Amino acid sequence: MITAAARTRAAALRARFAAAGAQVVEPPILQDAGLLLDLYGEDMRARAYVTSDAVRGERMLRPDFTVPVVQMHMEAGGSPARYTYAGEVFRRQDADPDRASEYLQVGFELMGGRDPGADDAEVFALMFAATEGLGLRAVTGDIGILLAAVDGLRTTAARRAALRRHIWRPARFRALLDVLAGRVPGPPARAALLAGDVPAAGPEIGLRSAGDVADRIAALREDEAAGPLAEDDVAGIAALLDVAGAMPAALSQLRDLARDLPAIQSAVEGLERRAEALAARGIDVTALAFEARYGRTSMEYYDGFVFGLTAPGRPDLPPVASGGRYDALTARLGGGTAIPAVGAVLRPGLMTELEAEA
Repeated sequence: MITAAARTRAAALRARFAAAGAQVVEPPILQDAGLLLDLYGEDMRARAYVTSDAVRGERMLRPDFTVPVVQMHMEAGGSPARYTYAGEVFRRQDADPDRASEYLQVGFELMGGRDPGADDAEVFALMFAATEGLGLRAVTGDIGILLAAVDGLRTTAARRAALRRHIWRPARFRALLDVLAGRVPGPPARAALLAGDVPAAGPEIGLRSAGDVADRIAALREDEAAGPLAEDDVAGIAALLDVAGAMPAALSQLRDLARDLPAIQSAVEGLERRAEALAARGIDVTALAFEARYGRTSMEYYDGFVFGLTAPGRPDLPPVASGGRYDALTARLGGGTAIPAVGAVLRPGLMTELEAEA
């Protein structure tokens, strides 16, 4: 249930962000399901409320605001802008029926900025200040560093693309990395297809033609010929994912890793500039946590800086505030034209709940 106190807090937060220079927008509650499923993956279908419209096709109750706001911004030309919004979002909670499936979000989006580090710091500092007094723990990460490490692997483009697809599914990513490194065998169907024994690969289902199957076998054989990933590359990815600690210590670890993983050098330098920008805004970066694994189970459109503010004594609660950078999303919604973009959301209902418990 959304309380009156939560709605009052939402209105106050939106007004706060508007005073910081953001334009107030109100995206519709019903969104194009096809677009959202394409962006988030079919996994979202299990967590979304989807309905059918005889004219517009499948529609989805708004699972968040970022996609419709980005779409609106790109259609308007993509000039630098800040936006804020407040309203209901809807997500099924089958795994935890006690968690609300309808709740309020208030957000701030900064698009088209010229200094990514400074923009990241601006958004984080706004959320940090808005939640002051709640005793929240801040943790940050950077999906861009892991993406850069994957792009730098000495292997085929197809393998790098497969690993990128699973960045936000840690268990699948680890399993695929082990297969590509030759540490574990691939699925039996793969071995059967490599041997040309199509019947042994499984029953014929779906709409694939004989030509499709032949193409798949050819692709598998080409992949097999590439040989396993280099052990030092795999070890480098594992070491990167283990980086965690206060920002200065994490940066030191990442600088050391960049000697063996030169592909991450630029992303690490970006993290350094962000840390400087955060410090300039009064954030104590010496106490700010950084975890290389953080954000890998969030929305799949994040591709750089990610952060969350959580209640230390309430592990049952989701983050009170969370956000990150999503440059690639703007390209997908802007016909290939990408712009820098970063944003975050707050949950006013959780804020009022924590205040009532204090």
